[in-house]
Amino acid sequence: MELSSKTKIDDLLRDYPFLMDFLVRRSSKFKMLESTVMRKTVGKVAPLSHVASVGGVEIDLLLSEIASEIKEKTGEDVVVTREASGAPKAPEVRQEILKGIIGDLHRGVDMSVLKQRFHELIKDIEPTEIARMEQNLIEEGMPESEIKRLCDVHVEVFKESLGQQKVPVAPVGHPLHTFMMENREAEKIIEEITWIMEKLCDSPDKGLFKEQQKSLSKLIERLSDINLHYLRKENQLFPILELHEISGPSEVMWALHDDIRQMLKYAKEQIKELQVPLVYGTLKYLLKSINDMIYKEEHILFPMAKEMLTDADWMKVGKGEEEIGYAWVTPEKKWMPGVGAAVEEEPADEAFTFDTGHLTIEQANLMLAHLPLDLSFVNENDEVVYYSQTKERIFPRSPGVIGRKVQKCHPPRSYHMVQKILDEFRAGTKDVADFWIQMKGKFILIKYFAVRDSNGNYKGTLEVSQDVTEIKKLEGQKRLLDWE
Repeated sequence: MELSSKTKIDDLLRDYPFLMDFLVRRSSKFKMLESTVMRKTVGKVAPLSHVASVGGVEIDLLLSEIASEIKEKTGEDVVVTREASGAPKAPEVRQEILKGIIGDLHRGVDMSVLKQRFHELIKDIEPTEIARMEQNLIEEGMPESEIKRLCDVHVEVFKESLGQQKVPVAPVGHPLHTFMMENREAEKIIEEITWIMEKLCDSPDKGLFKEQQKSLSKLIERLSDINLHYLRKENQLFPILELHEISGPSEVMWALHDDIRQMLKYAKEQIKELQVPLVYGTLKYLLKSINDMIYKEEHILFPMAKEMLTDADWMKVGKGEEEIGYAWVTPEKKWMPGVGAAVEEEPADEAFTFDTGHLTIEQANLMLAHLPLDLSFVNENDEVVYYSQTKERIFPRSPGVIGRKVQKCHPPRSYHMVQKILDEFRAGTKDVADFWIQMKGKFILIKYFAVRDSNGNYKGTLEVSQDVTEIKKLEGQKRLLDWE
């Protein structure tokens, strides 16, 4: 089936009568099509371009929607063609067309058909448009997990257009420059792993694999440092984008980060245990996922961020990067914005009066930083307003989380559990939630406490995380000092 602005409405309804209900639902102005007389007179000669005009619908959008409806009802792929036009489309129209294409993609329309439709209707695309599209799809109810599932396919549809976009350039020391330097190092490690895998040729021979086992283990261990790259994105860059009301791509990318982290874990285990040929599939999927993430960063996320964020924003992104750390590279120098960018001043060291004494800001910070546990406080509006800066934090924190909704400070898969705790605390039905996990040879206790004022009003949630590995080993008693 081929559909265009010249297609006669009568021909279309004769071949696909179910489109009548669809069009009437689409606009009450299309109700006139239900008239047999109208169909046999005007309908015989009226093209879809005329019908769209009467209904007040943009023709390209209507064609896209009709194609989607036919695909959904019959399974038939529809090729949409239109007259060339040099007039740029309004942003809202482009967004609707993009969403229609992705909606069809999720419904199973052949990618080649959608690529053709994309080139005919839009032909080029800006990274910010993809970000807005994903944001809108999530807000309209499409699960983030579904967008994540087909994220690579989305990019494939738009890849030719995105490939024409220039990779952003940033000065040395700028957060973007550091991110891209890390990507170049990741590519080098991936190239080394790929070279070894080509030598092995998926051989099930464990003896042959064992010859490369040590080299592969070292390379995967090095590649695992990419977690620092992802942590800085999640804790430094994403919060600033959220201030500009861009959160959809962040949620999708974070979920993909977690997939990569899991694949790295599997790869380490399978290499150690000589799980051939299983390990080959894991490594191929891992390397492709990281390469695809690099492409998404440099053709969608970074260009969008560079366009949207101010120098003052980038200062906030850069503040706290060192606390999380860098993957394989260290910025050559500290980037400073140009003239006119706002810089936050350090607060004066005033004293606070508490119920049982008083402390200066310096004393309070030092006291909290020396506690053998990590503290985070979330206010009654679910915003992170404080975390303690201990010497060796159990879980990474950086200034980018301050003011951020706590739900967005956790991986998407944990959102429901975080929300349940907050809801129960706010409702007054629970006061404490605790968890314990084993991580990197340590036994970690994590407790959440509902914080209420003297009248019982909910004021926030306190998170306390502590390494209790040595505490669990304690027995008997110790009453003497044994420093010597």
